[in-house]
Amino acid sequence: MIEARRHRVLWLGIGVILMLGACGADEAGPLIERGDEAAAADYLYLIPDGTAELMAEGEQVEIIPGNLDVRVGEVIRVVNEDDEGHFVGIFYVGPGETVTQRFASPGEFEGNCTIHPSGRLVLTVRE
Repeated sequence: MIEARRHRVLWLGIGVILMLGACGADEAGPLIERGDEAAAADYLYLIPDGTAELMAEGEQVEIIPGNLDVRVGEVIRVVNEDDEGHFVGIFYVGPGETVTQRFASPGEFEGNCTIHPSGRLVLTVRE
């Protein structure tokens, strides 16, 4: 079971890297800049410890909306206190990690989301 989970995480991680390369480098998509961890976040989402366990038991988890609209220059921060990694659109947040991102141009990202019941997240960056 642990070996299968490692392979799943490896493939999902590779998918995120490919998506970041395809979306972030394209002038049609929003430019993502790694945010300053000390900067105030306009949007803060906390994934509590035990989230993956609740989901494995069949619970519906909705920590972030399935459609999120942000403005250029705003900062999103996702803090994962769970013991498993989670996908939040195009971002992977490992166990015990924090991801902080600032958006520098308008556009749209869509990806898998393990912390929303739909399993998807559409993130739209507006002027």
